[in-house]
Amino acid sequence: MHKRVSIFAGHYGSGKTNIAINYALMLKSEGKRTEIADLDIVNPYFRTKDSEQVLKAHGIRLISSEFASSNVDLPSLPAEAYSVIDDKSCYAVLDVGGDDRGALALGRYIPAIAEENDYEMFFVINMYRPLTRDAESTVEIMREIEQAAHMRFTSVINNSNLGDQTTADDILSSLDYAQSVGRMAGIPVKYTSVLEKFADKLDIDNILPIRIYVNQSWQREK
Repeated sequence: MHKRVSIFAGHYGSGKTNIAINYALMLKSEGKRTEIADLDIVNPYFRTKDSEQVLKAHGIRLISSEFASSNVDLPSLPAEAYSVIDDKSCYAVLDVGGDDRGALALGRYIPAIAEENDYEMFFVINMYRPLTRDAESTVEIMREIEQAAHMRFTSVINNSNLGDQTTADDILSSLDYAQSVGRMAGIPVKYTSVLEKFADKLDIDNILPIRIYVNQSWQREK
């Protein structure tokens, strides 16, 4: 069962944008009218906007800053973002900026989301990022995001990967870590995301098969 509003947040470089896009495509494939809002004001060059054509081809409306994917570094949010939350006839996917600074942008939408109370807030984690290699550090970042957003996470998505170098063993090695994060945070691990090529080869509960639509910024930095 999907909640009407799905919020995706996490540490910088966790891959939340890819997860948000894939989740929106999954909702659409199930016949749900779906819209996705890019609320990332932290990294204006790494945006859901990069996948606008993919989303448009699947009939998914994208709401993002007019300055996304441009040379203008202006942390602005479109007024249209309110519409995706207020329109109860559609399923809303919100891609929130990285870390606690990015979560600040969510604050203005919290009253309406909380009043409806039909939402899920996913904490996207990746154990192969430098600052989230262990459960304790990961949960610490999680609490910082919650404090900035004034909203609690409801579940975890394990998106542990090494980009195009990821192996099946890398994914399997992350499962205990993800469960530890869930136990420490007191919330369930809802999905483990895996590239589609691994989906039929791994005996893992609640797999979320994904495709890579946006390159990770930390991969581009190498």
